Amino acid sequence: MASPAMAAGAAAANEPPYEAKLVRLAEILGSLHYLRNLCGEPGSEWRDRMNAIIAAEKPEEPRRILIIASFNRGYRAFSEVYSSCTDSAVAAIDRYMKEGEGLSNEIAARYGN
Repeated sequence: MASPAMAAGAAAANEPPYEAKLVRLAEILGSLHYLRNLCGEPGSEWRDRMNAIIAAEKPEEPRRILIIASFNRGYRAFSEVYSSCTDSAVAAIDRYMKEGEGLSNEIAARYGN
């Protein structure tokens, strides 16, 4: 299996114009998956949304690895900082929800079919 760094180089050649936004969205979804579960909303909603994006994109393997690595990076970033739900964690959820919604809307409006 290719490393995320190797995948990034291979994926760059075939990436769509919205790739940077999609990669950021994946990171946000990973962050929300951790934070929402931490703050009392257990479930797989955010992972399911990520899986739906991957299914819709049908990325080649290097790009798929990059997107998943971004999701995992978002998850790990908050799991290393928060072990309980705090006011700061709730504020991060709010910020990420807004940023994720904005990215989703922009990608859909500019590049959706």
